[in-house]
Amino acid sequence: MNNKRQAIELIEKKLAGETFLSYKEIAAVTGYHPKYLLHLKKEVIAGTVSLRHGNCFKKPHNAITDEERNYIIQLYKRSHVSVKKFCEFYGKRSYSCIYNTLKKANVIKH
Repeated sequence: MNNKRQAIELIEKKLAGETFLSYKEIAAVTGYHPKYLLHLKKEVIAGTVSLRHGNCFKKPHNAITDEERNYIIQLYKRSHVSVKKFCEFYGKRSYSCIYNTLKKANVIKH
């Protein structure tokens, strides 16, 4: 975050004529690629620059839903098999996903 803030400040200084650093020199200081700095420059000029990522605070598209989580818990409670056999039967989610779901619900104790 600090590098991006520093890059934005240096780009703003360059646009205002307060510094004579080239974009390659700014890239060396901040660690960003010069092409990304040109992209940041366009955002600074347009006034749309943001320090926070666009997907911040969004739930991943492949995250397990509460409905499916409850279904897995209820289905496992009715079965009398191991978690591994249950995962093979269920087949839609990975072993770790099902195991963690069951562990958080205190259905299994390991």
